[in-house]
Amino acid sequence: MRAITFLSLLILPLPAQAFIAQNGMDARRIGPTEIAVQFESWARETDYWCAAGDFAERRLNLSGKTRLWRATPRPREAGLGIVFTLDPAKKADGAGLSQFGKGPRDGSLSVGAAVGNHCRRVWPFWLD
Repeated sequence: MRAITFLSLLILPLPAQAFIAQNGMDARRIGPTEIAVQFESWARETDYWCAAGDFAERRLNLSGKTRLWRATPRPREAGLGIVFTLDPAKKADGAGLSQFGKGPRDGSLSVGAAVGNHCRRVWPFWLD
């Protein structure tokens, strides 16, 4: 019965700008280069990167090589989501992820790395 109730909720209309990332988080475009990911109490910081990268890749059709920066400074207020930007001039200083290997050390991640390294499915197993 719960599965039927859950599935019926999936057919309800969502706002026109709504995008549910593969990890179940809500992401939306809020400016020409800005992507906002809504707060989720269960989410880790990397989950926010996943949702922003997934939005950039699947909704905006951007290349996996496109760079993504965190625009919300640290620490963010409790209960608030995170804004990401495609514009390095709008990045928050010291708010990126530490990364190893190749790539610039400017706090950014490529869209491909955000999705490939940080997306984990949180949907119920029966929906996969």
